[in-house]
Amino acid sequence: MRIIFVRHGEPDYDRDCLTETGKVQAGLVAQRLRGEGIEEIWSSPLGRAYETATAASGVLGLPIKILDCLREVDWGSGNGEPIFADGHPWDIVDEMARLGMNLNRTDWRETPFFRNNRVLDCIDCVERGIDSWLSDMGYVRDGFYYRHTADEDRHRTVALFGSGGSSVAAIGHILNLPFPFMCGALHMDFTGITTIRMDRRSGVRSLPCLEVANDSRHIHPDGLDGVFD
Repeated sequence: MRIIFVRHGEPDYDRDCLTETGKVQAGLVAQRLRGEGIEEIWSSPLGRAYETATAASGVLGLPIKILDCLREVDWGSGNGEPIFADGHPWDIVDEMARLGMNLNRTDWRETPFFRNNRVLDCIDCVERGIDSWLSDMGYVRDGFYYRHTADEDRHRTVALFGSGGSSVAAIGHILNLPFPFMCGALHMDFTGITTIRMDRRSGVRSLPCLEVANDSRHIHPDGLDGVFD
């Protein structure tokens, strides 16, 4: 199975919808996805993701299914005590890098930046949700990897439309990469595409393969100029 993660278009966060620019981006990514052979569309229930998925649904002629774990992650102090940058994961990752800390450390949850951060509950929810969804798709979590249990003879392709934080958490979990490392390494542009391929070897633990990371050529046709503005 190929999983195409798509971040929502530019949002109006207060109204939980797309801006006019976001609507244009949604239309562009919908056209970009036409050649991917997508058979199912899944979306976060939040408006900005669902509206982005709706553009693809119209182009591909597929219904939208809801995947609740792809909604936006939350952060902040868990008990009211001060926390760096109010717990904002990406600001934390920048600070960890400034301090020379290893973003790939296995005990990242126990650092002062995260141990009292509400984002941990959100990440746990994403990880449980994506594993449950994958199990329904025929890929059962077994330790660090997945066992393929579905009876199929080809790779099917599905698209998941969600928020940047939840997508980063889900992708990191599938690939066994720590959340701080993923926050630093995978900056998802609006409507950026990231693709993972799951192995189809029946009953065997398989290592997911990252095929594409943050492909945003549909909104940056002239290259990377402006991507990091």
